[in-house]
Amino acid sequence: MNAYALLARCGLRELLRRLYSIDVVGAERIPASGPAIVAANHESIWDPFVLGVVTEREIHYLAKAELFRLRPLAALLRSLNAFPVERGRGDRGAIWEAQRRLERGELLGIFPQGSSKPERQRGWQRGAARLALASGAPLVPVRLTGTRPLPRRTRIRIAVGEPIVVEACPPTIASARALTARLEQAVAAA
Repeated sequence: MNAYALLARCGLRELLRRLYSIDVVGAERIPASGPAIVAANHESIWDPFVLGVVTEREIHYLAKAELFRLRPLAALLRSLNAFPVERGRGDRGAIWEAQRRLERGELLGIFPQGSSKPERQRGWQRGAARLALASGAPLVPVRLTGTRPLPRRTRIRIAVGEPIVVEACPPTIASARALTARLEQAVAAA
């Protein structure tokens, strides 16, 4: 049993819901099985934990490679279904791993803004769209609000938008850019 499953079994989802008054809207829009990409805005380093409240399915996250430099932290992250990505470099190894997980029917979690720090956000990255185009997995837009002030007690809202159905095709820069713009609008509207 990995740490993700252990935390779920210990009731972390319910604890977070109560502690932060988490309101979830549209959770039924996340596919109960099969490959899908959950793509959310990124306000805080706590976002992956908060996003895990939205579904009983385990979410597999791409996480910045810098977090994997310390062995104990890397082991913990891997046990939480995270795998490293070198941001801003078109990391083919991370793309391959993400595609492999989608082929196994897993739920992938991506924060296309790339960083929770507003000063480091440079627009939405195209990785989620490229993966959706290459795999045909639906993109599920999610808007997180209220996560910025954590770990203080606060009210959090998780709004899941309608999945964006994507036909599998070889991704191009133009198609990934267009799909990313559509995803960004869907997250804002959720």
